[in-house]
Amino acid sequence: MLPAAARLRRSQDFGLVVRRGRRAGRPRLVMHVLQRDLSASGAADHPVAAATDVSRAGDEGTHESDTSNSSPTLGDHERPRVGFVVSKAVGNAVRRHRVARQLRHLMRERIAVLPAGTLVVVRALPPAAASTSEELARDLDKAMRKLRLPNLRDSAGGGNHLSTDPA
Repeated sequence: MLPAAARLRRSQDFGLVVRRGRRAGRPRLVMHVLQRDLSASGAADHPVAAATDVSRAGDEGTHESDTSNSSPTLGDHERPRVGFVVSKAVGNAVRRHRVARQLRHLMRERIAVLPAGTLVVVRALPPAAASTSEELARDLDKAMRKLRLPNLRDSAGGGNHLSTDPA
């Protein structure tokens, strides 16, 4: 299981990653990734805070209480965080939870190689319900390569993310 500090839990975080992040689609899943700019300082260090500030820059009626109480501490957003979306289209509750457990387990192995501050949302598609863990792992790795993220094969020296494999 992923540690609590490595999971996305707020709806605003999910929405931000899906709206502003990059996307890579595979037959069984879609991966959305938002990476923070490590060269910036202040609010831009945190992708959620930075995007909130940008979206409200021209808004006269900003809601200070919305960001002050819910913004995470510095240590919370330095590690990569992952969230999962498994809709009812995937299947009944048993199938959805099975898919979510598989994806959680697979991402637990991959989160260590992600850059600090990376936010990831993995959205399962209906074919994921009938897939094996190996098939889901392949789709995750291909999506990570397509998004130019480091993956397990790259970090182990066993693969080249610029391979000719169609992503």
